[in-house]
Amino acid sequence: MCSDLATAAPDTTRDPPRQIWAFSALFLAGFRRYSTYRQATVAAAFTNSVFGLLRCFVLLAAAREAGGAVGGYDPEQIATYVWLSQGLIGTVMLWGWTDLSDRIRTGDVVADLLRPVHPVTGYLAVDLGRAAYAALSRFAVPLAVGVVLFDLYAPRRPGSYPLFVVSVGLAVVVCFGCRYLVNASAFWLLDVRGVNLVWTVSSAALTGLAVPLSFFPEWLAALLWATPLPSILQAPLDVIVERQSVPLTLAMVAGQAAWAAALLLLCRHVQRRAERRMVIQGG
Repeated sequence: MCSDLATAAPDTTRDPPRQIWAFSALFLAGFRRYSTYRQATVAAAFTNSVFGLLRCFVLLAAAREAGGAVGGYDPEQIATYVWLSQGLIGTVMLWGWTDLSDRIRTGDVVADLLRPVHPVTGYLAVDLGRAAYAALSRFAVPLAVGVVLFDLYAPRRPGSYPLFVVSVGLAVVVCFGCRYLVNASAFWLLDVRGVNLVWTVSSAALTGLAVPLSFFPEWLAALLWATPLPSILQAPLDVIVERQSVPLTLAMVAGQAAWAAALLLLCRHVQRRAERRMVIQGG
């Protein structure tokens, strides 16, 4: 049964205090929710640390074969890149988020449309709370392992530290936007396993997780930088290892901000189109 629910959710955009309160409450709810999954957190941190060892030894071996540096990264930068990327997997949550597509499939998404917060804003607030908890657990553990076992690169520019925090925050938003669009395809497809598989493969290879994008041919790396994918991992990692000059680093973070804004707007547009043609299963 088709339902025109484009105006189902009350408009509270004219009441900023209530919007801020609702966003904060959802942020804290997301933090508390994911902090209860203690065994999953420990297992994920352990797995990321094991794979971090494998990736680090492989890339360091490649650097030795190349004469001490490869793709513009010296051994310390490579080790830092690997261990921070392992920590960022859980922080940005590349994979595993199916909350929206599951609710679309079951029809529970209708309840989201009746809440006083826009669905994109509500899910974003929860996701930021999740990311805050992941930064204290899944990010910190692999980084600690890397510090103990390897010589990591210490940024020379004091501004790199706060800029890295900003870049990671933008990376979370960009990744959320991509995941939301993947999940929102369930409004039309219902079964999004195929779309999720494409996202899993492409995000692993093209965000800078497997190897830095500078390892690719120049034409392919330039093509990838024209997409939001490098903003998820490659950009914040390049910020902290200081591979680029200050102007280029600032431009890279500005590009992340532009992609974050564009993806959130696109999510809202897709959500609005979906509400006009939504199919309620079993109703």
